[in-house]
Amino acid sequence: MKRSATQRSRWEIIFDILQVIAEEGKKEEGKLKKTRIMQRAYLDWRNFQKHFNFLLEHGFIACADEGDHYFLTETGRDLRKRLMELEDMLANSSIRQKISGSNNSKDLYRRKF
Repeated sequence: MKRSATQRSRWEIIFDILQVIAEEGKKEEGKLKKTRIMQRAYLDWRNFQKHFNFLLEHGFIACADEGDHYFLTETGRDLRKRLMELEDMLANSSIRQKISGSNNSKDLYRRKF
């Protein structure tokens, strides 16, 4: 998921990985290879491995029967949904904008996480 050139937080990267698997997985029968996920999330291999392994170890994604394809689990879909809700909540929060003095909600979101 393409974002601006600013550095992404851990949760933004995790959300992007989950989003790629959810969206691209629809086209590919729900299963994607690591390389495709990494490329679509705009990550280098080191950062991808760190975040991907976290998601795999905690059961948010799982390996398909073939061994090299991955898909979202029920908990992964739930985490994606909650991160989307959190992003919307922060983006729409006028209180946060008043506190920070920022008019850019995306900029505010990045600073808070």
